[in-house]
Amino acid sequence: MSAEQNIASIKACYRAFDAGDITAAMKDVADDIEWTVPGESALSGTYRGKDEVVECLTKLAEKSYISVPEHFLGDDDRVVVLAGTTSDGRPSEQVDVYTFREGKVAKFYCVLDTLLQQQVWGAK
Repeated sequence: MSAEQNIASIKACYRAFDAGDITAAMKDVADDIEWTVPGESALSGTYRGKDEVVECLTKLAEKSYISVPEHFLGDDDRVVVLAGTTSDGRPSEQVDVYTFREGKVAKFYCVLDTLLQQQVWGAK
């Protein structure tokens, strides 16, 4: 897929998540996705497969997580999103990296304030 198509797919994912539609948010996600959240919080780790990613997204919603994407950068297989986030009322900045394979998101990794995440979700 082109960079424009990948970016459009990710934008749709953010809109769906913000609307609370997890099914639509997962539309362009590979069945075998690898979703990694860094740090030592209870949310940190690598989630494998759609079911585990849905569990992660559900945990995010429990703390009123909001992600406001500000910039999208992309090429043929990767999209990087610079976003402002709020978790449990606490603002932060985050970088989300999506890697595509055959038109689906196959990998996700984010760069975030790991100390803040530990404060919000507790330690492992």
